[in-house]
Amino acid sequence: MPQTILSLKQVTKSIDTGTHRVDILKGIDFEVQAGEFVAIMGASGSGKSTLLGLLAGLDSPTSGSIQLDGEEISNLKEDQLAELRGRKIGFVFQSYQLIPTLTAEENVLLPAELAGTTNGDAIARARMLLDTVGLRDRRDHYPVQLSGGEQQRVAVARAFVRKPPLLLADEPTGNLDSVNGRQVLELLLSLNRSEGATLVLVTHDRDLAAHASRIITLRDGLIVSDQRKNAE
Repeated sequence: MPQTILSLKQVTKSIDTGTHRVDILKGIDFEVQAGEFVAIMGASGSGKSTLLGLLAGLDSPTSGSIQLDGEEISNLKEDQLAELRGRKIGFVFQSYQLIPTLTAEENVLLPAELAGTTNGDAIARARMLLDTVGLRDRRDHYPVQLSGGEQQRVAVARAFVRKPPLLLADEPTGNLDSVNGRQVLELLLSLNRSEGATLVLVTHDRDLAAHASRIITLRDGLIVSDQRKNAE
């Protein structure tokens, strides 16, 4: 029986502007099984980026429950959330978020260094991942010496370095041309399969979302569609 990696029950998110309340998410319910590739879609203002932030533990819901790998994260303190993110979540951002003063290899190793687990095994894994994403000869290059596509491939390798059970991606091909975007997508799919990580991706790109096994569509803070592909 598939393991549930994410479970959301009646999740809401509201903000108080001082003059009125804005309801961004209005009662979100869904589960994600381990190994799934889920695309979250919706127009600007639909709540998809807010939802991704909640899944990442970067923000807390106004109400409702979020469980990650069986652990309730809705009410954790910031230091607890930071520790949880380090263990269980990998990130790929649209803007790469590489440290400019670190080499490609050092950027990939950063999550392990922050966790205090930089050792021979971590270095070997970082190099293996850089090889996998086609950057064997670019390990010692700094971000400024890499193209946008190469920088995003470094970011993908970094996201997988600690073998997180959940990978979150925010418009990971949004700053790339079609060729580099396709390469990054293929890398995410390949690593999703080979590493067994669950992939939840926010995008407005229907071509990219078409590769997901499931598409969740938001509108005005509500899920209006949750479509699964038929098994091959």
